[in-house]
Amino acid sequence: MKFFSRMLLALIAATTLQTAIADEKPPPGAMALSMVLTKLEQQGYTPIVEVDLERGQWKVEAYKGDQKYDLIVDPNSAEVQSEKPDNS
Repeated sequence: MKFFSRMLLALIAATTLQTAIADEKPPPGAMALSMVLTKLEQQGYTPIVEVDLERGQWKVEAYKGDQKYDLIVDPNSAEVQSEKPDNS
């Protein structure tokens, strides 16, 4: 019974955290996400496999060639702020 209670509490905590993150909005003046993704594709990042909003910036996972990258993208200009190879 203790195991079930702990699992239930963990599930509730994870759901609450995910809901809080999902409620984040892009900053005022941000470009439409579709425009940001189009600009990334024009720079060769395709396919784009995941997009999240964290601390007011887009966190993007995308391929360029055969390499997968973790990108931090400015929501106002679509400028890539950080590009790191995803080695996972």
